[in-house]
Amino acid sequence: MRRGAITRESVLKALAEHDELGRDAFLASYGFGEARSYVLVHEGQEYDSKAVAGVAHKWTQERALTPDEFSGGKDHAAAWLKRAGFQVKVIRNPDWARDEIILACHLVMANGWRGLDAQDSRVVELSTLLQLLPIHAEAERNEKFRNPNGVARKTFDIATRHPEYQGKPTNGGVLDVAVLHEFLARPEEMSEAAQLIRQGIATGELQSLLPTDEEEFDDDYSAPEGRLLMRRHRARERNKGLRRKKIDSVLQRGGRLACEACDFDFEQVYGDRGAGYIECHHVVPLHEAGEGRTRLSDLALICANCHRMIHRQAPWPTPAELRTIVELRRQKGSRGAEGIMKQRDVVGGMVPQPSGS
Repeated sequence: MRRGAITRESVLKALAEHDELGRDAFLASYGFGEARSYVLVHEGQEYDSKAVAGVAHKWTQERALTPDEFSGGKDHAAAWLKRAGFQVKVIRNPDWARDEIILACHLVMANGWRGLDAQDSRVVELSTLLQLLPIHAEAERNEKFRNPNGVARKTFDIATRHPEYQGKPTNGGVLDVAVLHEFLARPEEMSEAAQLIRQGIATGELQSLLPTDEEEFDDDYSAPEGRLLMRRHRARERNKGLRRKKIDSVLQRGGRLACEACDFDFEQVYGDRGAGYIECHHVVPLHEAGEGRTRLSDLALICANCHRMIHRQAPWPTPAELRTIVELRRQKGSRGAEGIMKQRDVVGGMVPQPSGS
């Protein structure tokens, strides 16, 4: 069975069956629940998008899809229905991203760790700013996306999770708590990150940066300061002109293109194919990297493996710190190998002789 291989005709047949049975019977018959994020809109009526998409498979394939075989979101049901020419409407706004919570938490901190009302001018201003952030696609937003009421609720979600709050917390998420504790642990750095996000949106710099492959496909490639500053960080690392200048400066000083963390040399291992190749890492922390020009001293030459290990988990180690980790592991491995060899000699009857015997 090919998931998503449905036609407009098969969807219309599923809609006809829905209308004939009624919503409750249609959903129960195929084991689907009510739509939570997207609905299909057809001739003025709204339908549960996932259920319709699943049942439509019955008319083009051998059977209907079961609910656990696909998602009702943008990657499956919603996308398939749009491709078949149908209108799909968002009924629930996307979860708050870290960047958005950083801005809300910064506002709550500035307000003495108290929540703010929807009529507060600072909430209205933040609502407008959040709607400009290039994080959630327009197709994922409904008419209430990050409106003042929603922003005000989020400020109370954060404020009521503060360690000194005595009342009952509101329905915040795990990410709200995580960002709150990052602000409590590193208030200056997180405040600077919030200011840089605001600055980047005001200048248009962050809005022009497309998501990176790592942002889309690798969840544990992250930064506490959020994905927008991470995009700018990656854009600077991938600046071909800067990378070329950094490489040239090393070669002109008689150096070699070896990883500053593990000493891996692409040309030494791969020959001509690896000649002149190495990645650049921007060593300036995200919360410090403003709009100033990137200097060559801000860049380190890193192999692909070490680059990923640096970015994999915050706080990011510097290349020097990662080098220390690598060297300690090598020393430990060397000692372990010596122990294994000694055990092998004893087991094989080759007892090591004292030196000088």
